[in-house]
Amino acid sequence: MSCDRIRTRLDTYADDVCSPEELVEFEAHLRDCPACAAEALGRIQQKRAIRAAAMRFQPSPEFRLRVEQAIGPEQKPIRRWVWPAWAPGLGLAAAALVLIAVSTVLWTRHVARQEAVAEMLDLHVATLASANPVDVVSTDRHTVKPWFQGKLPFTFNLPELQNTAYQLLGGKLVYFHDHPTAQLLFELRKHEISVFILQDGIGTPGPATGSTREKGFSAESWTVAGLQYVVIGDSNANDIHALSNLLRAAAGQ
Repeated sequence: MSCDRIRTRLDTYADDVCSPEELVEFEAHLRDCPACAAEALGRIQQKRAIRAAAMRFQPSPEFRLRVEQAIGPEQKPIRRWVWPAWAPGLGLAAAALVLIAVSTVLWTRHVARQEAVAEMLDLHVATLASANPVDVVSTDRHTVKPWFQGKLPFTFNLPELQNTAYQLLGGKLVYFHDHPTAQLLFELRKHEISVFILQDGIGTPGPATGSTREKGFSAESWTVAGLQYVVIGDSNANDIHALSNLLRAAAGQ
């Protein structure tokens, strides 16, 4: 795919509506063309910002009408107290409002977590498009890990990759929501995988524990010992999970 054709088809890629064959061609081209990768990244960020701005909960007119009917007119006082006819309806309306409030909070956290994973995916794509993807270039974990000392307010362990298909390429310091974060780059059969390590509970709610896939990239995240790990790459979910297990084992050492 040429640069001109890529740029005329960027909207289909950003909207995730291109065919599987086109997706393979897109990702292959973007890995080799920093200019198109930057253009794609900007297009995706713009569309994501528009979608986020549109995500606002508003009760439907039908729901408003039901609440108004449930509340009803004010009852006149009588000698002996009896439950007003609208009281059961009011209780149901109050319960519905509580349920909506809880659902809204959960949905907001879900959206925030999705956006956090998307921001890290942007960092990963930007790294792949960079002429100098890492600041410390080494396949030796005993070289890469000490490089972060004094740059991060925490420490972490890296797995022993001997006799595995994974290779450590190096690492660099990035900032996620203004907090220092370690980004490590691994390689698996020509696929490059980013591992982000940051303190848990900083900034907006972090990525939810679990796995996800977006625009041809797989991601897995979890929290251990006060640190949040996020693994992102264009390899399949099984490869991402296998590397995640190696990191989990190293974190427990």
